[in-house]
Amino acid sequence: MFGPCYSSALLALEAQRVVELRLVKLAWGGLEAQAEAQLMIAEKVSAAIEAAGTLLTGGSPEAVIARYREHIAANTTRLSAATDSGSEA
Repeated sequence: MFGPCYSSALLALEAQRVVELRLVKLAWGGLEAQAEAQLMIAEKVSAAIEAAGTLLTGGSPEAVIARYREHIAANTTRLSAATDSGSEA
């Protein structure tokens, strides 16, 4: 309805939550932080390849943004669960 500008703005806002959660996890250090850093790099490479593939096969930028938002939502859920369970210990 609002087009790619609205979706892009939401993407930027939602990504900030993942950045926050990841920074907290990385700040704690240890093996979990190392695993998160490696996962982060792997996810970024995979998402970039997926986005390029979508665009090369005729997909729209809106489709790429929507897919990135799905990845961000999954990461928010995963990292929030890890943070919540870590604070209860």
